[in-house]
Amino acid sequence: MRALPSAPVEKVIVTYKSQAAEAGSNTAAKSDTAEKAAKTGETLSFERRLAGGGALVDLGDSATKQDLTEVMDAFRADPSVASVEPDIRAYAMAAAPNDTDYAKQWDLFEATGGMNVPAAWDKTTGSGVTVAVIDTGYAAHSDLATNVVSGYDFISTSADARDGNGRDADPKDEGDWNATDGECGTGSKASNSSWHGTHVAGTIGAVTNNTKGIAGIAYNAKIQPVRVLGKCGGSSSDIADAITWASGGTVPGVPANANPAKVINLSLGGASASCPSVYQTAINGAVSRGTTVVVAAGNSNANASGFTPANCANVINVASTSREGNRSYYSNFGTIVDVSAPGGETRRATDTPGTVTTPENGIYSTLNSGTTTQSAENYKPYQGTSMAAPHIAGLAALLKSAKSTLTPAEIESAIKANARPLPGTCTGGCGTGIADSAKTVDAVTTTPPVGTVFTNATDVTISDNTTVSSSIAVTGRTGNAPAALKVGVDIKHTWRGDLVVDLVAPDGTVRNLKASSSSDSADNVVATYTVDASSEVANGTWKLQVRDVASGDTGYIDSWNLTF
Repeated sequence: MRALPSAPVEKVIVTYKSQAAEAGSNTAAKSDTAEKAAKTGETLSFERRLAGGGALVDLGDSATKQDLTEVMDAFRADPSVASVEPDIRAYAMAAAPNDTDYAKQWDLFEATGGMNVPAAWDKTTGSGVTVAVIDTGYAAHSDLATNVVSGYDFISTSADARDGNGRDADPKDEGDWNATDGECGTGSKASNSSWHGTHVAGTIGAVTNNTKGIAGIAYNAKIQPVRVLGKCGGSSSDIADAITWASGGTVPGVPANANPAKVINLSLGGASASCPSVYQTAINGAVSRGTTVVVAAGNSNANASGFTPANCANVINVASTSREGNRSYYSNFGTIVDVSAPGGETRRATDTPGTVTTPENGIYSTLNSGTTTQSAENYKPYQGTSMAAPHIAGLAALLKSAKSTLTPAEIESAIKANARPLPGTCTGGCGTGIADSAKTVDAVTTTPPVGTVFTNATDVTISDNTTVSSSIAVTGRTGNAPAALKVGVDIKHTWRGDLVVDLVAPDGTVRNLKASSSSDSADNVVATYTVDASSEVANGTWKLQVRDVASGDTGYIDSWNLTF
């Protein structure tokens, strides 16, 4: 981290011995301060009594180090003084890293479109977690190298692998270029190598505070490159085996993974009306072994339900947002999207496809300059849900590192519950909003409130332009409700901005939990609200009241609870 600033000391904290008059009398402490001022020739003033009993004495803003020393020596020489210490300054430790291109990583820190990552680094940086990047493999890069652990090449066809053999223990990215149009099927275009897996890996785990390049979201996690995409993409059979192996499962003919991953990133996909069983079986196995699986929603500006593995169960399905906080013009959408993350836009929607007109709005990460085979390392901005997914994989690694007992389901739930609404627009459904790293880390590391939980898990349908309610009968309590009554809400709805959510006390008093918003197009209301209900008698029937103020989207109250 950057060096902390050196600030002058302007005050001292004097603690008097318990038997001294100054220990309990502000008048006596003021008198003693005046005596020390006369003795040292400094301008001193008693400012206030601290909660711990100490006296805060102001030296003025022009005091030098020599002045400070003289004043502290004078107090120390007083037999009535137990201790004297400088009133030093503290600083937020989530300081910007010193990586030279960090300023280009708006996706990590900007308030509008970013993911609030730096504020999470005080609590967790991903230590002890391995993230498998199942992708094109690894192009050697000095901003990644110390975080990379042994992976595997799962491409079983030699021609696609371009390494002269089938599966092997070397996940080196041999390039995925296509020399001619049509080489990979009708409609395919000639293209250079993408070094896609290396770009994804940088977002998750680039080495940080090394005075070069970029910062990774989980920069103390380990990256495991698992190669499945080569010439003309990759096969579902290879990808499924890679998921199994990366999560610590057994794959015939392949040595066991010495570093099983607790997070898998799948920034890949293809069109399919349903999730192939070969994918679902592998994903279920990974999750059963405690591995969180993160998947890109796809880049076709279409419903993600038509793309796989985005449409598989037991995954975190990630849509992409722009620097302005809108759904990226290319991002897939739909009710199966779980959450959104920055994927950037290296061009405007109306600009010529394939051009880069707004590189500053893309996701900047590690890459290689080779057009076919590997050449010199470099950095470039990309756009895509492929870039959004590793933001969530990085966050999942931060969470797992912060609290190792978290299950994949708990990680998904925490990320979704603590996302914020898109500040821009999303047509079609962008999950619960843009993930908030610091808020999510805080949520899993903060001790939940202790108390009795009353729950109603009976579904209540919410139709257009109607008001519905769900009741909880609270019994066995004495006195009034808490001043910090926790109201947990889980409402499934395809446009949460339509909803007004209120808590109705037993005496009919209404407290608003959530207002409607025509611009909040995200799915679902999954949140815990804190309400001052101390004026209400605890026992009685409480209601969650939900009013739908628009047409076109419906849903239901899934469950809600009160914690007393």
